Amino acid sequence: MPEQGASTPDMSTPHIPQAAGPGAEPAAARTVPRTGLLVTLILGGLTATPPLAMDMYLPSLPEVTNSLHAPAATVQLTLTACLLGMALGQLVVGPMSDRWGRRRPLLIGMIAYVVSTVLCAFAPTVELLVAFRLAQGLAGAAGIVIARAVVRDLYDGAAMARFFSTLMLIGGVAPIVAPLIGGQILRVTDWRGVFVVLTVVGTVLTAFVWTKLPETLPAAERHGGGVGEALHSMRRLLADLPFTGFMLSGGFAFAALFAYISASPYVIQEIYGASPQTFSLLFGLNSVGLVAVGQINGKLLVGRVRLDRVLGAGLLVVIAAATALLLMSTGALGKVGLAPVATALFVLMSAMGVTLPNAQALALMRTKHAAGSASALLGTSSFLIGAVASPLVGIAGEHTAVPMAVVQLAAALVALGCFVGMCRPRSGRTSVEGAGS
Repeated sequence: MPEQGASTPDMSTPHIPQAAGPGAEPAAARTVPRTGLLVTLILGGLTATPPLAMDMYLPSLPEVTNSLHAPAATVQLTLTACLLGMALGQLVVGPMSDRWGRRRPLLIGMIAYVVSTVLCAFAPTVELLVAFRLAQGLAGAAGIVIARAVVRDLYDGAAMARFFSTLMLIGGVAPIVAPLIGGQILRVTDWRGVFVVLTVVGTVLTAFVWTKLPETLPAAERHGGGVGEALHSMRRLLADLPFTGFMLSGGFAFAALFAYISASPYVIQEIYGASPQTFSLLFGLNSVGLVAVGQINGKLLVGRVRLDRVLGAGLLVVIAAATALLLMSTGALGKVGLAPVATALFVLMSAMGVTLPNAQALALMRTKHAAGSASALLGTSSFLIGAVASPLVGIAGEHTAVPMAVVQLAAALVALGCFVGMCRPRSGRTSVEGAGS
């Protein structure tokens, strides 16, 4: 396992793991690899695919409702469909990448992502938009799951946790700028222009993947089995109780995050009367908080504080913020304006900077093989749970924030319960030193 004091990725020539022979050292004993700056940016871009597809589109949700003459709950299904596609797609792409390597499935997925995004731009009805968003999510899943698998190919231990924080810095730029770009696009065109911009971004990223991203899984380390082998690998992973606990903790934390993503356009713009540009600025500010806390996690906490303790503290902060939102939205604290609500949302989003990367790192530390399958399970659980949260936040209509706060608080409480009950944080077995042993 790499040293606890290992620095963030050195921006030099990418390291490609050598095929493991019968007498080779275990993965945890490898020298900490080095990742070139361009490869790091490409992985960050792949990680940014979900927030780009979601957040740039958010300011236009009310306009889509009017343009396609559809109810808000139906338009929110365009978010749910994209999430559902990303969840199911990861189950397919993850095992494929363990069998055929990382590059081939990734390139196929990225090309399909670009095509489906073009179709979204020309969708004539909300039903077709939901269908095309489902296809966009299925294709975009390749970037999400394979980026995590590549990190697991190259890193282990504390170095992997630090690299996830580095990816959060890069990928975190997307939710900061995406709503801002989306709001500005709406100044000069309609919601379809948002998908045109997404098409251009996807095309550029695909070109960089094609020309610059090396294969990180040697042929000797690939799995030769088909669907049965993939299912068996996933069953082995799920049988590891701490892995499943970290997976569910991260998944339900993501549900609290996605409840905010789905409901905030209506809460901020419809309930509190903010413009699309003001909403975009607030959304970007919250993303700055998430990125900043993620960097504190990677630069200061990893290697000094046990990751499971940081994860537990992050979940407690999410619960506190969600409780405050619920009290404000029900009127228990009297009539409040936008500022207190925005503050509580900022705290909740910032806490995700330690919750999400540490849950993923702790889960992946428990598997040295089948990183694609493990990454698929992590991503699928998060997006499936998030897809369920999306329609729930709109169940009481567009003029109350109570469902959003209820979903956030319930999801955070379940996440904490899974963490405490399944990961046994008090035993020390989930620490950086013990994970994966």
